[in-house]
Amino acid sequence: MTWAPGAEWTAMNRRRTLDLLGVLLAAAVLAALLTWLGVPSAALFAGLAAGLGRALLGRGALTLPKQGMTGAQAVVGVSIGALVSLPTLQAVAADWLPVVAVTVGTLLLSLVAGRLMALRPGVSRVTGAFSMIAGGASGITVMARELGADARMVAVLQYLRVLLIVVTMPVVAAVGFGAVGGRGTAVDDGPGAWVGLLFTVVGVGAGIPFGRLVRLPVASLLGPMLVAATLDLTGLSRGADVPALLEAAAFLVIGLQVGLSFTRDSLRVVGGALPWALVLIVGLVLASAGLGALLAVTADVSPLTAYLATTPGGLYAVLATATDSGADATVVLAVQVLRLFVMLLTAPLLSRWLRRGG
Repeated sequence: MTWAPGAEWTAMNRRRTLDLLGVLLAAAVLAALLTWLGVPSAALFAGLAAGLGRALLGRGALTLPKQGMTGAQAVVGVSIGALVSLPTLQAVAADWLPVVAVTVGTLLLSLVAGRLMALRPGVSRVTGAFSMIAGGASGITVMARELGADARMVAVLQYLRVLLIVVTMPVVAAVGFGAVGGRGTAVDDGPGAWVGLLFTVVGVGAGIPFGRLVRLPVASLLGPMLVAATLDLTGLSRGADVPALLEAAAFLVIGLQVGLSFTRDSLRVVGGALPWALVLIVGLVLASAGLGALLAVTADVSPLTAYLATTPGGLYAVLATATDSGADATVVLAVQVLRLFVMLLTAPLLSRWLRRGG
């Protein structure tokens, strides 16, 4: 019998590929189920759960190809950039001072909550801050690892907040503000999936090199985000969005990468931090509602619009509620998107400051 050089490596590579395909298949099936059940951010949750299961029950470590993660980050960046539009900027300009004030206020509240989160053993200042940043859960989760935070804890706590908001927001809107469903108007679906695909390809293809050229931190996210926003503001995108299936695939990959990085020890640390984190998240949600009340008093918007505009997370659920309840969805989107961009663009500076002992 003749030994073939590299035969053992080829067999190992084949096993790893089959292992990865199995996890991807499990995540895709779970994502379809969660989507059917109406769970928010279903693809990311499915990837997180499938990756966590494989990390804790499988033999040996499994990692995703670097190119896959880069591509997923870039698609998410394009998806975020596509939220920008001229009507959004005009809505911000109409009441720019109170809008900027509540945005800065939300950032300060996030920093305070992050410092309190870092009182837990095993939670660094950067991890605490990123876990409590109000808004932009998907982008913050993508950036966390590269900026020195524990992406596992950041993902769990960010989406714990999103879940809490998605569950309570319709009740608060109905009971607290008298919102009634069915008042929404028809939504433009955009120019179609093929134009959306072209928009995504251009955003990714130009955004990654641009981000690296100007040396942006987390270039694969922020570069495509800025390119997509530019295409939107110049009208070249024709109102296109990332195709839903492609966006879901990107979130699934990101969730999977975070889930696969878990260990039993890290799971115990995250689990132990959950009670304290939940207290801080509830406090952050209530404080954000206070900022909403301030916005309603200082800007020409209804209390319901102000509440939805300052809700700290769950952007798409917030927009759906705003559209269905008759709130000013343009103002809600404007405030939410401004906060999203502020959080993502200041995150690298925040990370650097906290790691220096700020």
